[in-house]
Amino acid sequence: MKIFKKEGIVYDVFNRIRLRDFSGNTGLAIKNSSFQFFTNAVSKVGTLLFTVIIARLLMPELFGLYSLAFSTILLFATISDFGIGSTLVRFISKEIERRNLKKVRAYLSYLGKIKFFIISVLIVVLVVSARFISNTFYNKPIFLALIAGTLYILFYGLTLLLQSVLQSFNKFRAIFFGETIFQFFRIILISLAVLLSLKFALSNELLLFYLFLALGVSYLLVALFLGYILIRKVKIFGAEKLVLSGKQKKQTNKFLIALSASTLSGILFSYIDRIMLGHFVAAEFIGYYTIALSFVSAASVFAGFGSALLPIFSRVNKNKLEIGFKKSIKLSLIFGIVSTILILILASPIISIIYGREYLAATNLLRLLSLSFFTLPLSGLYTVYFMSRNKPQIIAKLSIISTVLNIVLNYLLITTLLGYSSFAATFGAGIALLLSQFFYIAALEIARRRDLKKENKPIE
Repeated sequence: MKIFKKEGIVYDVFNRIRLRDFSGNTGLAIKNSSFQFFTNAVSKVGTLLFTVIIARLLMPELFGLYSLAFSTILLFATISDFGIGSTLVRFISKEIERRNLKKVRAYLSYLGKIKFFIISVLIVVLVVSARFISNTFYNKPIFLALIAGTLYILFYGLTLLLQSVLQSFNKFRAIFFGETIFQFFRIILISLAVLLSLKFALSNELLLFYLFLALGVSYLLVALFLGYILIRKVKIFGAEKLVLSGKQKKQTNKFLIALSASTLSGILFSYIDRIMLGHFVAAEFIGYYTIALSFVSAASVFAGFGSALLPIFSRVNKNKLEIGFKKSIKLSLIFGIVSTILILILASPIISIIYGREYLAATNLLRLLSLSFFTLPLSGLYTVYFMSRNKPQIIAKLSIISTVLNIVLNYLLITTLLGYSSFAATFGAGIALLLSQFFYIAALEIARRRDLKKENKPIE
């Protein structure tokens, strides 16, 4: 294969790293991708370690309740981004290239106000609906956890905003250290909260309340660190204040609305399975499903460099974009094949050794979901590709279609297989997820080829 030859992708990447040659767009992409790789590694490994610790401390039923509450809170928290982060990177990166710091500050001010308005609305909605969600829809004791989750939503949203600004300035080192801080304090604070709660024999609902308070504090510490770096290292706050024109706001809003549709679809795509399972099955089955997804997500770190390419792809011409995209796809497929094979062989000992024998029921779920090693990184790369070409509407349309398909498949498979067993229904959620993911990737590739054909570009 060409990628293994002297002039291939792998050789070029490792040779540049060996020589510390980060010149040009290619060098910058490699440098950013390296930091993004290590950031993803810290995130995934930290999440895996955190999941192992909390799963062993809480055991399947209580861990399932935690997972359900976390999925619900994270649904609200992720909605708060609303595509603002990617929009910020898209427009700020171009202004940085032009050294127009006044315009950078203007975009940050405009999009920042939108973000905090959305966060405020979502916090109010969660507080008002928490009782209904916990007692009526789920019929599970997570009310206090949802209330504590409002702090998580606030500080998580602030952290994402700061990360987007730093990403635009190619400050991936700071993002890496921020992620390290979060993972460290999350593991320490959550472990202490669990141990103290168990020591004082608190109820499950109170225990979950303190867990989510600890998560919120962890993100507050990260936000303070990133804010400090932004003030010290990025000289935009001293720039003269500038207000975006009506035309510029309209252009930004158009991009944001198109991207928000795909963002909202992606959120539902990611969490609809656990939300539906929370309505139909007992908490321990959600725990089994969560550890399988968690491990797959952690192992996908080897292909998690897509977001690092966005500032670069946003600045290069279309021919270079195609070349960079194809190289990234090939690397992702290599990592996907290797990871999938390893998990198919080692699923049982992985579950037993890492999570404990209490979770061995999740072994075949892990094998099933290992197919996501192909779809997860490819989805990120296609998103970067179409955003870099200023065509978020393609992502939005296909995200909506695949999300609707995912919801329909989840409902049909869960309710149909529930007649056999709760565990069969849990498998139904995994099958629905995979079918929807592969449909999404296939549709994105078809859209890319059609787009290139219209422009009379060769397709490889």
